[in-house]
Amino acid sequence: MLQPRHYLRPLLSLMIFGLTAIMASASWAVTVDSVRLWRAPDHTRIVFDLSGPVEHKLFKLSEPDRLVVDVDSTTIKAALLSLPLDKTPITHVRSAIRNNRDLRVVFDLNKAIKPRSFVLKKHEGKPDRLVVDLYDKNKAVEKTVQQVTATPTTTKRDIIIAIDAGHGGEDPGAIGPNNLQEKNVVLSISKELARLVNQKKGFKAELIRDGDYYIPLKKRRDTARKKRADLFISIHADAFKTPHARGASVFALSRRGATSETARFLAKRENEADLIGGVGSVNLDNKDKLLVNVLVDLSMTATLNASLDVGRHVLSDMGNIATLHKSHVEQAGFLVLKSPDVPSILIETGFISNPKEAKKLANPRYRKKMARTIFKGVERYFSKSPPAGTYIAWKQSGGRVALYTVVSGDTLSGIAARHRVSVAQLRRLNSLPKAGHIRVGQRLKVAADNHVASLAPAKPTVSTIVYVIAKGDTLSAIAYRYKVSVADIRRANGLNGTSIRVGQKLKIPTVAGS
Repeated sequence: MLQPRHYLRPLLSLMIFGLTAIMASASWAVTVDSVRLWRAPDHTRIVFDLSGPVEHKLFKLSEPDRLVVDVDSTTIKAALLSLPLDKTPITHVRSAIRNNRDLRVVFDLNKAIKPRSFVLKKHEGKPDRLVVDLYDKNKAVEKTVQQVTATPTTTKRDIIIAIDAGHGGEDPGAIGPNNLQEKNVVLSISKELARLVNQKKGFKAELIRDGDYYIPLKKRRDTARKKRADLFISIHADAFKTPHARGASVFALSRRGATSETARFLAKRENEADLIGGVGSVNLDNKDKLLVNVLVDLSMTATLNASLDVGRHVLSDMGNIATLHKSHVEQAGFLVLKSPDVPSILIETGFISNPKEAKKLANPRYRKKMARTIFKGVERYFSKSPPAGTYIAWKQSGGRVALYTVVSGDTLSGIAARHRVSVAQLRRLNSLPKAGHIRVGQRLKVAADNHVASLAPAKPTVSTIVYVIAKGDTLSAIAYRYKVSVADIRRANGLNGTSIRVGQKLKIPTVAGS
């Protein structure tokens, strides 16, 4: 074999070194640039910021308990030792390179967890990310509506206000001057609003988010429903395309188009929050048929009208301390407002992208003032329209019988569930025959003061009928006809979606007496 001449050897060495460097670079195509951790009430979230997309695997090991994350063709630049592990199930985090090319991260655990992981694509200034959620395995205690309503009622109930501080954790929301983050501003206002609500006799606050962690949009809405809230308030301080946009706003849901360019822009930004905050495989196409059915149902109830009404009260009072972006309640397709039975409003306390408004929002005294103003509007609304069976309604009636006025879409079972009584109680209090119907505008006794402690709700009897689908039928229309929910029909028939066919037989669960 011919040997290379001596003057070619340095050049050959340089070429070999360069080729080795290129191969090493190719084998580690992605780097972990930073790692962040948040603790939420029910889980711990770890986010790996990446220089590009990755493939990964997740598995558990026991004796001792560990969670292992393998990431293909990746190396790590970030420090793991500085992660805030306090109050998490993680005791230690370590990493190493496997097969000279793959990254392995090991989490040592001190309790059982249920892991979940997913990747998020580069979006809105956020890099590609790998998200690992460690859900606590503590069994949650859940109650059915029947169990809740069966609890003996010894006092008139509070009006429940669900308060949702927008964004959080991985999603900072809009960013203002001096790195003022929307998530921190609105959490401060929300906590102060909750404090004011809880100070007022007859009211109770439920904070959807009480710390720096992210909650998916639908879960925020659904949490309010589980808490059986009388009102849902989502608080924000957003940004617009220019720093000149200013003014506070109140939004309700729109069944059609947004009422202004700003409304469309803000709704689009907020609806994309799950892509930033981190929800795996989230579908933001807004084409889900079940969602459309919810909107149809909204048009059949008083929920949206109540949202607009309370929104007008809040907006009017906010105008006393802030410039208003619009003089009326705007409407847009915010996902977080799409609740079929809880009046819901979204409040923009100001534009954090506007330097003057950002300066106000950065001031703790102004945040407290904003919270007081919001509650003033809420209190004015409920003093005019208190839910029957509440302390406020009882007080306004002078301790007399609590009354409820029937609106379009109401059913006896729905009214009973809302006011913590049974259908049998309603029939007995109002001398309604078993086969009798209610009508729009009719006033019903919900509970008399001397009945509150003594009446025990009867357990509803559930029966099933069979319905044969005809041409033109939809699940939402069938549900409305039989006074049940779409979810009840899907559950009874094992349906995954909302598609049905002519001639198909459906089981319809019904509650006796409704």
